[in-house]
Amino acid sequence: MSSSRIASRMQRIKTSPSSAAADRAAELRRQGRAIVNLAIGEPDFPTPPHIRRAAAEAVERGETRYTQTAGAIALRTAIAEKLAQENDLRFDPKQIIVTCGAKHAIFNALAVSVEPGDEVLIPAPYWVSYPDMVVACEGVPVIMACDESAGFKVTPDLLESAITARTRWLILNSPSNPTGASYTASELRALADVLLRHPDVLVLTDDIYEHIRYDAEGNPHIAAIEPALRDRTVVVNGVSKTYAMTGWRIGYAAGPSDIIAAMDTLQSQSTSCASSVSQAAALAALQGDQGSIAEAVQIYRKRRDRAVALLNAIPGLRCAAPAGAFYLFVNCAGVIGKRMRSGEVIGSDSDFVLYLIETAGVVLVAGSAYGVSPYFRMSIATGIDVIEEGCRKIERAVSELV
Repeated sequence: MSSSRIASRMQRIKTSPSSAAADRAAELRRQGRAIVNLAIGEPDFPTPPHIRRAAAEAVERGETRYTQTAGAIALRTAIAEKLAQENDLRFDPKQIIVTCGAKHAIFNALAVSVEPGDEVLIPAPYWVSYPDMVVACEGVPVIMACDESAGFKVTPDLLESAITARTRWLILNSPSNPTGASYTASELRALADVLLRHPDVLVLTDDIYEHIRYDAEGNPHIAAIEPALRDRTVVVNGVSKTYAMTGWRIGYAAGPSDIIAAMDTLQSQSTSCASSVSQAAALAALQGDQGSIAEAVQIYRKRRDRAVALLNAIPGLRCAAPAGAFYLFVNCAGVIGKRMRSGEVIGSDSDFVLYLIETAGVVLVAGSAYGVSPYFRMSIATGIDVIEEGCRKIERAVSELV
């Protein structure tokens, strides 16, 4: 028997790089350093007033007890209506489960369906948690490196070549964290055609950034484009990014009855239901005034355009304007191989990000954390003055490299 009290699988799971960056920023601030945190993965706006009021009113009404494990029926009904109206996807409320954030929904969907050795296809750049969630469920993450020239999106040929007899899931995130890549209806149609040839492959769509888009494409969904995929697609979403409700911890999944029922069973023995007060707030978010969404997107767009212009003016950096989400994925190949004043060489994007943290006080996340190098992710979910200050510090730090 091993002398360690920690299960061996935990040795294969990494701490979230985003969380690590936030922790490092907090540590440097405690040391008295002036820090510009551009690693933030949440909206900087307050939760809209009508949502906050709904939560307070729920407390006053005494709605502070357990709901059903799968969530209050009123909220699940509202989610079903949202999916039908916005995404052309029709689910019975019994096919929907409310979770403690979208991350919880993704993990539980994998946990109830992945057998040891099952493969999960993950386009890269990917959200940092996908591979480790798969490993935690004893599956095998299969990383599909998506080239910048293809907009960081998986192509039909790449998807076809990655599918094997062990493939259980394909994860699609659109718009994407970290690149903002957004699939068009025609691109989803092409991927659906591949999936139709492989009926055993399930599809998990992470739609958490669906409303933060800067193009006119709308929110096309692969299961609406190809109805034959609906019985093997799990749709994951939540209120965190759209309504600035990250701390309220409400996500949800909608999908085939057997998968949702299994998730309900698992949740009943782990977290039980999500917060009843947060569910009341989420109901108000889905059914109330939606004006804050367009206002936020307009602000994000201005920040995006300003940040892209500033970054592209820095020698050695290159950044395309993302189609969605609130991140920039910046190519830093032009600084790799340069030397710091100390004589140390910038050998990777991780080295460059560490250099910026320690010398410029700018916190970013290296592209290697998302499966593709040499890049870094920069959040624009902060004030434009903070973005401008961060870019000035990055420019100064780059100019000091030899």
